[in-house]
Amino acid sequence: MFFGGMLLVGVTTAAQAQDVHPATLGTAGQHTTAAESHEGLSQQAIEVWRIFGFPITNSMVVSWITAIGLIVFARIASRKMKDVPGGAQNLWEWLVESLYDFLRGIIGGHLVERTFWFFATLFIFILAANWVGLIPGVGTIGWGQQTSHGFKISQPLFRGANADVNLTLAMALVFFASWFIWALREVGPIGFIKELFAAKGESTGALRVLLAVVFFAVGCLETVSILFRPVSLSFRLYGNTFAGENMLETMGKLVPGYGWLLPVPFYFMELLVGLVQAMVFMLLTAVFTLLICQHEEPGAVAEHA
Repeated sequence: MFFGGMLLVGVTTAAQAQDVHPATLGTAGQHTTAAESHEGLSQQAIEVWRIFGFPITNSMVVSWITAIGLIVFARIASRKMKDVPGGAQNLWEWLVESLYDFLRGIIGGHLVERTFWFFATLFIFILAANWVGLIPGVGTIGWGQQTSHGFKISQPLFRGANADVNLTLAMALVFFASWFIWALREVGPIGFIKELFAAKGESTGALRVLLAVVFFAVGCLETVSILFRPVSLSFRLYGNTFAGENMLETMGKLVPGYGWLLPVPFYFMELLVGLVQAMVFMLLTAVFTLLICQHEEPGAVAEHA
């Protein structure tokens, strides 16, 4: 599942390389960037290295670490399958089976067989990336300088992967391309156009003409909505993750001397937020897919409403 799904991570590398200011080496031997002048987490990922002229940002580092960790865990869990699972295999099978049954109850058996690999990869990767971003050291290890208030990190080596809009937008764009392919496979080009613009229901005479005009206008609005879905999906995930990391950083600096204690309750809240955001992203993409392909199983939505 992950070998196909990790395409999501690969696509982000090109996107994340954009909109970042190259880091320069100061006279004191420290990296300096434009983000140093801002308090709190910078809105854009910071370049930490260049490999053959290709910029590597701190969010890319975390996304790669997360992806590699998931691949290694999946390989370990499925390397020696046993009839009575235990340890890593038991956890992996429980997670995969739970996600499969959950999605089948929402989009139906036919669609889940074709799309489960994608939706499960989305959920597991987003959840893991959100939780990895909460590990102590993410955002607090890197380059900086000594100030009157102590050592200040100006260029963190690690940054929460989903706190970079380039990653969330890349995942949303990959879904948009996959959604279009799935729709064409399920309903065909003509069926796709009918699903958007054709009048629904039975009618005759003038009412039929009126409904055709109304549904065509609705189809135009739906087309605009579809084009904006990648933006809404990406900014929803990015905004919640970015706000959460900023809140933790603010709590850590609020009371001098107790920066290690004050954010602890908020860490538990962010663990829940990370789970919720992964679930929301997966559910929205699954429902968008069902809406264009629901004619295959027209009773799926009604049965599980």
